[in-house]
Amino acid sequence: MDAATLRQHSRLLVRQLGMLDNQCGKMDLTPVEAHTLIELDDLTLSVDDIMQRLRIDKTAASRTLAILLNQGLVSRHACTAQPSSHDHSPPSAHQQGYQLTPAGQHKLTTLHQQLNQQVEGFLAQLDSDEITQLGTSLSRYIKAMQTTEAQHGYTLRLLTPLDNAAMAAVVRRVSAEFGLTPDKGYGVADPTLDCLSEVYRDENCAYWVIEKDNRILGGGGIAPLAGEPGVCELQKMYFLPALRGKGFARRLTATALKFARQHGFDACYLETTACLQAAVRLYEDMGFAPIPHALGNTGHDACEIRLLKAL
Repeated sequence: MDAATLRQHSRLLVRQLGMLDNQCGKMDLTPVEAHTLIELDDLTLSVDDIMQRLRIDKTAASRTLAILLNQGLVSRHACTAQPSSHDHSPPSAHQQGYQLTPAGQHKLTTLHQQLNQQVEGFLAQLDSDEITQLGTSLSRYIKAMQTTEAQHGYTLRLLTPLDNAAMAAVVRRVSAEFGLTPDKGYGVADPTLDCLSEVYRDENCAYWVIEKDNRILGGGGIAPLAGEPGVCELQKMYFLPALRGKGFARRLTATALKFARQHGFDACYLETTACLQAAVRLYEDMGFAPIPHALGNTGHDACEIRLLKAL
């Protein structure tokens, strides 16, 4: 699926759910008002909180809360944060918190009942495995959207000869962090570590780096697996601590797998070690499965975990 097709599906979904209507379901609430009530369930939130949670501007958040306040669906309370000792002014509207009133809670309960009934009708058209697949795909798509924001300001691009020294330094630093020393047969011992651009110059292999502010923070590559026709290997995935937790490992792996399919590989193999627990979980989540024996000739006999994914 390409971006244009996904956008088309998203537009149809928004329209089918009535998100463009002036009211949500059969309730006398706009979609923004309905979402505000949902966010206030068992919580006290400020204007800024609503703005951030609903991803709307402050004016829209203030206006929506004012409407719900006038309808008796929310009440306003002073925030718990204390003003400074020299500030004797009363809390502003933006410093105040909003809670559901009993009427607002009743309205929200009715809203949930109506919308759940609507969605249950949709789910009735799907089998159990389709519902499970839908839930997994939606969760991953939402996570991808959130991760994209965390990656703002970073660049993922192909390695150039000018990056060789910086990427080699990343590999050595991360290897030392996890105790993957050269004498144990890990990738840090590869004699080609300082000239990666030469290693990945053929058309059927590639290496990507991630940089921010002209600093290389990590990278990973893919190349044919020696001795295994039709199989490629995911190689040298190393990230500095500053890059971790932003979703780049998944993004880079996905980029490499797409590259592999485009170049006609049937499967992707990788070797790793148990101390890299986060990496192992990621690979398994992306469809890699453990196999009992090593494939090809990687030269990394210290890596005890071998994973394979059909492409």
